[in-house]
Amino acid sequence: MKRRLLPVACLIVLLGGSSAEALRLPAAPRCTVFPKSNPWNRRVDRLPVAANSAEIISSIGAERGLHPDFGSGLWEGAPIGIPITVVGRRTPKSRVSFEYADESDRGPYPIPRGVPIERGYRSDGDRHALIVDRDSCKLYELFALYPRGRGWRAGSGAIWNLRSNRLRPAGWTSADAAGLPILPGLARYDEVRRGVIDHALRFTVRRTRRAYVYPARHFASSSDDPSLPPMGLRVRLKASFDANPYPRQARVVLTALKRYGMLVSDNGSDWYITGSPNPGWRNDDLRTLGRVKGSEFEVVDTRTLRP
Repeated sequence: MKRRLLPVACLIVLLGGSSAEALRLPAAPRCTVFPKSNPWNRRVDRLPVAANSAEIISSIGAERGLHPDFGSGLWEGAPIGIPITVVGRRTPKSRVSFEYADESDRGPYPIPRGVPIERGYRSDGDRHALIVDRDSCKLYELFALYPRGRGWRAGSGAIWNLRSNRLRPAGWTSADAAGLPILPGLARYDEVRRGVIDHALRFTVRRTRRAYVYPARHFASSSDDPSLPPMGLRVRLKASFDANPYPRQARVVLTALKRYGMLVSDNGSDWYITGSPNPGWRNDDLRTLGRVKGSEFEVVDTRTLRP
């Protein structure tokens, strides 16, 4: 697709909660992050391996390691990861001018002053903004968000009902190239502190195919090379992989990758896993994920996940 950023101040809700419930944000406890039946929340550890698994893993990079694109502290002056903002019904809503207006939800969007915006490694980063309305249980996601006078402009935007499994129209993007929501694929510190991530994660690859598979709705490539992954492709760590030697935070992430796997959601660096920033992350622990090579993964045949 397209993408990248600038940080802004306050109003981010740091998700260091103690909720015992899976699939809920501590700052929005009435809202599930989509139903349990949602493909993001379905285990895939017992599904078959896709016939072309080895070929696709090789195209992504069998010898390349995972990279946690989230953590604590700052990188180039901004939090590491995609921030999540939680608002309520009283937050004023704004109209947004979209570059890809024909594939964006018009809104309006509840964008508070000083809304945190993702900052990538360069100033031209993705500039994602993720906003949860805890009262309506709606998720508002924006890509390439910039202030514009008293309003806003963005590349694209999507609005999701967190209590529904409804997908984007076929062929539509979202705030992500795959036409998927971003929030359900983030590694969050509140989950790791609880000890369990109960959903698939989101990751990027450098080259994708001109195709998408369920639950993705959009592609961002001109290549028909069958060895390249389509958007929405799901991979998982092999059952033989031993996560026990890894530090606790990395181990929780790796266990999720064995049970739920991760979905190709955007073009970017190979094997980059996305998460939200939090001061509780131990960056040294997360860096051990780099020891896990692409060869430890396999492509999952997810055809039975379709409704």
